[in-house]
Amino acid sequence: MGSQCLSLLVITCIVICVFNSAFGDEHNHQYEDGEEIVLWMNTVGPYHNRQETYSFFSLPFCQGPKENIGHYHETLGEALQGTELEFSGLDIDFKGDMKKTEYCSVTLTEEKYQAFVYAVKNHYWYQMYIDDLPIWGIVGEIDEGGDGFYIWTHKKFDLGQNNHQIVDVNLTSEAKKKLVLNEKISFSYEVKWHDSPVKFADRFDKYLDPNFFQHRIHWFSIFNSFMMVIFLVGLVSMILMRTLRKDYARYSKEEDLDDMEKDLGDEYGWKQVHGDVFRPASHSMLFSALIGSGYHISCVALCVIIFAILGDLYTERGSLLSTAIFVYAATSPVNGYFGGSLYARMGGKIWIKQMLASAFMMPTLVCGTAFFINFIAIYYHASRAIPFGTMVAVTCICIFVILPLTLVGTVLGRNLAGQPNYPCRINAVPRPIPEKKWFMEPAVITVLGGILPFGSIFIEMYFIFTSFWAYKIYYVYGFMLLVFLILTVVTVCVTIVCTYFLLNAEDYRWQWTSFLAAASTSGYVYLYSFYYFFFKTKMYGLFQTTFYFGYMALFSLALGVMCGTFGYIGTSFFVRKIYSTVKID
Repeated sequence: MGSQCLSLLVITCIVICVFNSAFGDEHNHQYEDGEEIVLWMNTVGPYHNRQETYSFFSLPFCQGPKENIGHYHETLGEALQGTELEFSGLDIDFKGDMKKTEYCSVTLTEEKYQAFVYAVKNHYWYQMYIDDLPIWGIVGEIDEGGDGFYIWTHKKFDLGQNNHQIVDVNLTSEAKKKLVLNEKISFSYEVKWHDSPVKFADRFDKYLDPNFFQHRIHWFSIFNSFMMVIFLVGLVSMILMRTLRKDYARYSKEEDLDDMEKDLGDEYGWKQVHGDVFRPASHSMLFSALIGSGYHISCVALCVIIFAILGDLYTERGSLLSTAIFVYAATSPVNGYFGGSLYARMGGKIWIKQMLASAFMMPTLVCGTAFFINFIAIYYHASRAIPFGTMVAVTCICIFVILPLTLVGTVLGRNLAGQPNYPCRINAVPRPIPEKKWFMEPAVITVLGGILPFGSIFIEMYFIFTSFWAYKIYYVYGFMLLVFLILTVVTVCVTIVCTYFLLNAEDYRWQWTSFLAAASTSGYVYLYSFYYFFFKTKMYGLFQTTFYFGYMALFSLALGVMCGTFGYIGTSFFVRKIYSTVKID
């Protein structure tokens, strides 16, 4: 176990150092007096469906008179998240005030009138960017009687600067205009600058919501989870120190008996399956691919959380997703090393097929789901539709980066850690599994095994869901790291207890049981996502529903593979420990 952890740390450090240049994109955001400031129009969409977004100019808004400027996606994450920046055409200069100025007008034909009415009825909001600072505004509103529809036609920008840098942006929507068919609507804007004491490093703090992410609630959640950890660790310690000590004493006493007395004695318990407990798991190729992927996902999750703590990734568009993609690609040898070595120890011979399954299992599921949702996004003409070039880029990463690195890891794993070193011999003929009570069946243990791990992350799941599916920015990654560590400990302890009971019932099928018992946590998370969708959100429509449940399924699947791997690793260490202590003839 210790050598595996050391190998994981070494491999991770090497590949992260190799790919460290991927995180060197910096902008100084320095402006001279009178220098042009670009106002980018991003997307527009219904307030309650955050992911259902469209190009800003898909509504019949008009651009300013300035010449158009093209925008190219700076990161892969920006493209995947549906960022659609288009130049507003408005003239804004650094420290240059602008009085109310009309910049364009629109005549409400039947088509344009219906488009605006639909947007107002569905509470459409739009997003803009100035110097990478997001700005939100509402398209319009319905009058109290519900008969009249109004849109805001004037944008008032209040910009704060500090030491030649923009540190604050505020938008006020004014001049409410009623929508009337065939009427002409004029749009205007004004700009006011002021000195601000806000430091550039702190300019994003205004977008964070400390009232939502109340530290008291987080600490209460972590305290509860920590108490659960103490209880479970105490329970596992009791099993190891008291119960096993009695087992060892009983087995030692039995060793002093002659063969006749042994045959007449009452033989039962975990020692009786010593000849089968290290038998390779059924479907060893799939099992080793899942374990390799679990190591990989846990490594990526830990690295991304640490990068988010150190680098405030939430301040840059798409940076969190880009970081996750690059870390996933860079740490692919972790997948190959642990999956390939486990498959070799289980006696697997078709290692190339196992390597391919391990390398492409998660990317295929993620890309398959994303491409399916992409067809719906294309049908809706939504900005979430992934461009063809981005799909090609992701495919190239899988083929030319992830696959070769997984191959390297597999070769290293098979050669360095591929020899079986079990403390007990494996019998040639499998021992029959005796009948046992219903609650000791692997299927029941699997269902019950995920309850406590889910309870340890339940409260944090609410904050994560709300930050992703609503208008909240998640920034308390220190709490996420603590919850990640607590989840790991709780999962390991629960699966050790479950495995001990299973082995005492003389059922040696612990590999899949330990994995699935821990992985069932994801089932409870997915069930919770249904509750969250119907009772905590106001989402509607085919696009948003498909997007929500599709990506929640992927999130739950990845969480399940990671937790299952935690359960298997801890249980494997436990099983080796107890069987290496008992002398078996």
